Amino acid sequence: MTQTIAPRVRILVLLFLAVTGALLAGAAPASAHAALTGSDPRQGTVVGKAPAQVSLTFSEPVAVSDDALRVLDPKGERVDKGDPANASGTTYTVQLLGGLPDGTYTVTYQVVSADSHPVAGAFTFSVGAPSETSVEASAQTSDDGLVGSLYGTGRYLSYAGFVVMVGGAAFVLACWPRGSGVRAVQRLVVSGWLTLTAATLALLLLRGSYTSSGKVGDIFDLTLLSEVLQTKTGAALVSRLLLLAAAALFIAVLFGAAQYQRDDEEKRDLSLGLAIGGTVVAAGLAASWAMSEHASQGLQPGLAMPVDIVHLLAVAAWLGGLAALLVALYRAPADTAVDTAAVQRFSRLAFGSVVALVVTGIYQSWRQLGSWSAFTDTRYGQLLLVKIVLVVIMVGIAYASRRWTARLAEPGAAVTLRKKQKETVAAVPAAGGEAGQGGAGTAGTGKTKAGTKKAGTKKAAAASTASADTDTDTDTDTDTEREKPAADTGPAQVRSEQSGAGAKAGGDSARATQLARQRAAVSAARQKRLRDADPNRFGLRRSVLAEACIAIVLLLITTVLTQTEPGRTEQEAERAASSSSAPSSPSSSPAQGTGAVTLNMPFDTGGKDGKGVVTIDLDPARVGGNDMHVYVERTDGKAFDVPELKVALTLSAKDIGPLPVVPDRVATGHLSASGVQIPVAGDWTVEVTVRTSDIDQVTVSKNAQIG
Repeated sequence: MTQTIAPRVRILVLLFLAVTGALLAGAAPASAHAALTGSDPRQGTVVGKAPAQVSLTFSEPVAVSDDALRVLDPKGERVDKGDPANASGTTYTVQLLGGLPDGTYTVTYQVVSADSHPVAGAFTFSVGAPSETSVEASAQTSDDGLVGSLYGTGRYLSYAGFVVMVGGAAFVLACWPRGSGVRAVQRLVVSGWLTLTAATLALLLLRGSYTSSGKVGDIFDLTLLSEVLQTKTGAALVSRLLLLAAAALFIAVLFGAAQYQRDDEEKRDLSLGLAIGGTVVAAGLAASWAMSEHASQGLQPGLAMPVDIVHLLAVAAWLGGLAALLVALYRAPADTAVDTAAVQRFSRLAFGSVVALVVTGIYQSWRQLGSWSAFTDTRYGQLLLVKIVLVVIMVGIAYASRRWTARLAEPGAAVTLRKKQKETVAAVPAAGGEAGQGGAGTAGTGKTKAGTKKAGTKKAAAASTASADTDTDTDTDTDTEREKPAADTGPAQVRSEQSGAGAKAGGDSARATQLARQRAAVSAARQKRLRDADPNRFGLRRSVLAEACIAIVLLLITTVLTQTEPGRTEQEAERAASSSSAPSSPSSSPAQGTGAVTLNMPFDTGGKDGKGVVTIDLDPARVGGNDMHVYVERTDGKAFDVPELKVALTLSAKDIGPLPVVPDRVATGHLSASGVQIPVAGDWTVEVTVRTSDIDQVTVSKNAQIG
């Protein structure tokens, strides 16, 4: 049964790796963790005079390079001068050339947020009047291409290597000390170390190109590498490499100690030293992430970073220990099989890890989301919901694993299994005992008859066949020939016969050793088959395998979460952008946010919850097709979903209209319509009909110069 299971297991694991790799390759680009919340001039505005500088305000501090902020004229030529400067707080400015002509200008920015993620975008403003421009104002981030994909893969592999290395070592040290001598477990932990080291080196090389040009040719640019080393992320990666050197020494001592015999006191002292040293190194490695990512910025960073370290260590102890247990159940030799006590110890370790994950996860969720609506309204919240569901499923499977472990721990099951193993071990020497006796007779006193020797040879051949041995006895000398007196022969013949007898005895001894090895191999194979045939152990292996498969996907979701803008930041940026697009005075103004013309109209339908403000953004507000965005808010500034909203455009001077517009809902309190046609320029009246209940409705209007 186990011969057919092992290939299926390998195929299943490879299939899961392929699926998760495809998900990682097809994942959306990493969202920025800092957002543009304001600018001067504002996006889409038309100013009468060319400004002396352009300023951009972000939701958190960012790192700017010499080319981080650029301003391009309608022909695509740069009109900024000097390096960007940090004017104050989170506002950054770049100076412009003097005497700029009228037209539409494009501002592009590419910065790095404080939590190490690149942020890119673009917007336009006009001087005098809008004009045609050859510049495409699109947010082209460096993580959209090959370099971004490689960087995301490197992050995933670094997390996976950390989990396997730390969790595997913790499993050996805390749950199964005998596992330090198992080659399969050793290979697992060492492969985790190699993966983390290689991924860290790759991230260090990719970092410069990832945060700037995104070009493959810049990966080995030493200038970019030197700049990366001066950043917080570069320092964290270098620190991680230094800690990995200490981790290599820890692994060498952990597995090298299995080769030496020590008394109990020495073993306790060594285990204590390894536990303390390993915890320090593992915490340092976890801190290399906490110091440079989400936990280092935002709300309560002094508390968030230690919590993040505990969270990472708990993930490693649970998922990495699970990987080590899976390898032990499938690959450990029969004479050093993982015992029930080790599985029970890991069960307790996993339970403690899950408790730590729940406590730290609740705090991190509150810190990164800030509101219940962020669970469903932001990508970070949606991914977090998927992660929570996967953790719940894993806990359910872990409960099943605990039941299988409890059955293994039952005294009756253990006694029955040991009894069967003893019977098997006793049966194997019995099958080959006659062959051993025959061999002994051949190398013994030399007084047996030829017939006896032939019978022994046949029995030895039968035992060799049962043990998959292909050696046969080709010696044709008889005992009678070896018993001839030395006096009947010359000295040369005597020496020749003595030499032949010595060679014969040596050959018989080698054959006996080989047969002993074969009997031991057969015994070990039969014990392994008997062990794997135990239904309780088989059920435990299946449940652990299911946990490991889900853990692969869970680790992928965790990696994507670290590259996604937190829900709290996303909502704060949206509120800031909304407030910047909604001036306090209820008059029309040029483009306060996303539109070239913005109209704010208070309304009151007279019913319950009937008061609010509707804001119309029309972009580019000229003849032809336009994009319209409608925002509805309550008097306290919160987004407001109304049952019905209609817009109509009228140009009374030329008796045009009303032209109806029915926008579609985008989000809470946000509607939009594209392709809104303005046939001619003029002073248009924009009417908005708002219905807040079945009977409460009102129409408000405002004029705006369009075209």
